[in-house]
Amino acid sequence: MLEFIKKIKSSEIDIVEHTHKVIDECKKINREYNYFNFISEELALEQANNIKKQLKNNDKNIKNKKLLGVAVSVKDSICVKDVESTAGSRILKGYKPLFDATVIKKIKEEGAIIIGKTSQDEFGFGSFSVNIGIGFKVPKNPIDNERTCGGSSGGAAGITKKASFPHIALGESTGGSIAEPASFCDVFGLCPTYGLVSRYGLIDFGNSLDKIGPLGKTCYETALLQEAISGYDEKDSTSLNVPSQDYTNLGNKNIKNAKIGVIKEAFSEGVAKEVKKKIWEGIKKLESNGIKYEEISLELPIKYGLAAYYMIGTSEASTNLAKFCGMRYGISEKLEGNFNEYFTKIRSGNFSEEAKRRIILGTFARMSGYRDAYYIKAMKLRALMTQEYKKAFKKYDALISPTVAILPPKFRDIEKLTPLQNYMMDVMLVGPNVCGLPHLNVPVGYENKLPVGMLLIGDHLQEKKLLELGSLLEK
Repeated sequence: MLEFIKKIKSSEIDIVEHTHKVIDECKKINREYNYFNFISEELALEQANNIKKQLKNNDKNIKNKKLLGVAVSVKDSICVKDVESTAGSRILKGYKPLFDATVIKKIKEEGAIIIGKTSQDEFGFGSFSVNIGIGFKVPKNPIDNERTCGGSSGGAAGITKKASFPHIALGESTGGSIAEPASFCDVFGLCPTYGLVSRYGLIDFGNSLDKIGPLGKTCYETALLQEAISGYDEKDSTSLNVPSQDYTNLGNKNIKNAKIGVIKEAFSEGVAKEVKKKIWEGIKKLESNGIKYEEISLELPIKYGLAAYYMIGTSEASTNLAKFCGMRYGISEKLEGNFNEYFTKIRSGNFSEEAKRRIILGTFARMSGYRDAYYIKAMKLRALMTQEYKKAFKKYDALISPTVAILPPKFRDIEKLTPLQNYMMDVMLVGPNVCGLPHLNVPVGYENKLPVGMLLIGDHLQEKKLLELGSLLEK
């Protein structure tokens, strides 16, 4: 990646020619793998021509840009000005934002080339990228196209693995949607501390849970995009005003005497033996590099995390999705009958089955008489889970578990799963997501020709430690 950026800066690589090749490759890959809902060819070439012009004019600022000429794909739930942004839902078909999300503004300023909007579960509702909006296509695993990419940032992980050109992806996680597809597609995926990256311009799933983060082929590339998108944003009321960090300096300084906690409950009966084997190989590799580890018990997140997550997530989703009614965004029809009839027609005909299920669950959890029993109880559990993590981080620099309990399943096997079995896929990931903790998927090898990912969980704002540990495993 560094070498590529140097060649762009020196004009050794013609950025316009390169971008034409990138777009052609994306189109070719997309015909078979369905990683993009929309390829932004016009925008990409416009950006490439602007960069070429600035280089020709010896613009002083151009050579300081961190992502100069790097292709960046964007999850479809993140708004890009004048580019169709649907969050994978038919109800938003045709919606072209009038503004850029803050993360898009930041990467444009750093010279990135935006190549398109990647496919996902509708609004982020899923673990396999099969809960897609009507009219969209399911992305396929880059290692075995009969299997899932994971979700909900499935397209982001798939194109990151498949692309032959320098590329980093912008994903989004609510309950595991960066790390899980990263694990299934054999790439790095970092979900940062809640509030470290601005959510302004993100099409919400759950406001208190959503985080935007990077996916990259290498730990360095992941760190590079994280560095570009981090920072305070006054447009986001939950944005953290903390000092910026150099994430790309991945030495061993912060982890020289690191101590890791291995979560016992994450290696229970439901975890595939192939996954356990690879994770322990990774742990032993860390140990051989001077990292100490101990097995610890962390009961609440594994035992109750799913229940807390689905109560909080569906409750927030049911309110966030209320604005999609055919009046202001996306799909609209001729107004007939009263407003209730019109809204019912639009929402019933354009939301997927899973979106409707989550709206109903969330609306029920917030109803008078049920709110205390479900939503408030889940919020109390969230506080207790955070306390348990914080207690562990007094002793350990990071915690380890498998990212996902199974190897990437075939589509035919996913079809047999009940909604509850689908939700169980996130069991390792909901804890850190609910508590707003940073976590990183690190590829640790293959079993049965399929990738396995290790999950590193850190204390709030400890992304640097996770990236350094990930880099150590990568080497």
